[in-house]
Amino acid sequence: MKNTVADILIEALPYIQKFSGKTVVIKYGGHAMVDEELKTKFSKDIILLKTIGINPVVVHGGGPQINKVLKAMGITSTFIKGMRYTDDATMDVVEMVLGGKVNKDVVSRINLEGGRAVGLTGKDAGLILAEKMTIYHQEDESKPPEIIDPGMVGDVSRVNPEIIHTLSDQGFIPIIAPVGVGTKGETYNINADVVAARIASALRAERLILVTDVDGVLDSDKTLISSLNEQQARQMIRDSRISGGMIPKVECGLSALNDGVKKAHIINGKIAHAVLLELFTDSGIGTQLFAKKFNN
Repeated sequence: MKNTVADILIEALPYIQKFSGKTVVIKYGGHAMVDEELKTKFSKDIILLKTIGINPVVVHGGGPQINKVLKAMGITSTFIKGMRYTDDATMDVVEMVLGGKVNKDVVSRINLEGGRAVGLTGKDAGLILAEKMTIYHQEDESKPPEIIDPGMVGDVSRVNPEIIHTLSDQGFIPIIAPVGVGTKGETYNINADVVAARIASALRAERLILVTDVDGVLDSDKTLISSLNEQQARQMIRDSRISGGMIPKVECGLSALNDGVKKAHIINGKIAHAVLLELFTDSGIGTQLFAKKFNN
């Protein structure tokens, strides 16, 4: 009879050796941020990565938590092409929830389990410089596109990763809220997947992992596709085999690949220890994206 624990450790060993000293950027979102048991297991996973010599950097979302506070304050949310319209009142709530309650909850839970986490927003040390996003919407090709103002929704113009390097080198785990700062000190609400991808690019991370509520990219039979290269993924988008909310996640992954990240992964955070299972097992549990020239 096999020793299951020993077999698991032996399977993980080459991956642990491969990733030692490398950076892994993890976008933390979805159900894994709500379920108490999953939150604890995620925290332990992040601590384990740090303990074995890998440098995890966590970028978290917080949409459900923002919705809850906005509702309690009587502020109605409007979404434009999947993005929350962010006026001044909404931006105040977004910054309070993401940079305050949610960020500190992630930090305190990791520290409670024995880790050394430090909370940041993109405003700290000029980590995430942002610019206002403009949305172009065109329903009829015969007419000019409509320009939509989403309010204080931003895009990343530059990442200054020095503070992340400093914290990681000193043994800390950076936990980052996706809030950026403009050239005049304005605060911008930025999609967490985008922030994670841009931070992974700036750090030349070994891996970008997007933790979601779905298994990954599925084929026409709803079967998980475990591995896709860039060319295959873009063809699936053109063919509408990748659609809806999966498109921006795949696009974020491909963007990171083009900027030097080795692989991007889309995994289901509702699976306990999802990050470890994806990184340290031969089969993984989600979809990995890689540049055509790289498949190691």
